[in-house]
Amino acid sequence: MLSPEMEDYLKAIHEHQRETTGPVSTSTIAESMDVTPPTATSMMEKLEERGLVEREKYKGVRLTDEGETIATEVIRHHRLLETYLTDKLGFDWAAVHEEADRLEHHISEEFERRVAAQLDDPDVDPHGDPIPSDALEPLEECSGTALSECGEGDTVEVTRVRDRDPDELEYLSEVGIEPGTTLAVVDTPPIGLIEVELESETRVSLPEHVAATIRVTGATSATND
Repeated sequence: MLSPEMEDYLKAIHEHQRETTGPVSTSTIAESMDVTPPTATSMMEKLEERGLVEREKYKGVRLTDEGETIATEVIRHHRLLETYLTDKLGFDWAAVHEEADRLEHHISEEFERRVAAQLDDPDVDPHGDPIPSDALEPLEECSGTALSECGEGDTVEVTRVRDRDPDELEYLSEVGIEPGTTLAVVDTPPIGLIEVELESETRVSLPEHVAATIRVTGATSATND
């Protein structure tokens, strides 16, 4: 049986693997887990011994098939719990990530099945992230493009916001930007804040690094007409 800490490491590696084509470096894992590189290295050794990661000297690690399956299952638990907390218990969508983090390691398969059934087997969680199926098949890449890549005059719909930073989520919730929100891109300076306008005609300025974590679809630019 794996410890919650081991499962958290596998989940972190899985998330970073989706963002790169090569192995995930120990320094990247350490930063993600908020530990020192030696601590991360020690855990990688333990996971390698269990056959859950493959290590490439001086490059980093990749999940094995077994490691991928375990990480996908933890992600399924996490995203189902986020959805349940939001839809059934009335939690704010921006506040469920940490709660789900605490619960994801401790639910049984029967509990998972009942939660999924109560929710009618949803495809995405409140942040727009895809929920793995009960077959634990590898997740497909999220559709759409980053808001930071859109141009002035584009009208887009938010499909996903990253849930890793509670402060970012709280800010986006306060200004009314969440999956399903329609935005018009007003200004995209070379460096700095990206200005968008909501359907309520409220204008919001987003740091470029935050806009880069927001996925959108349906870009239609008035300049292209």
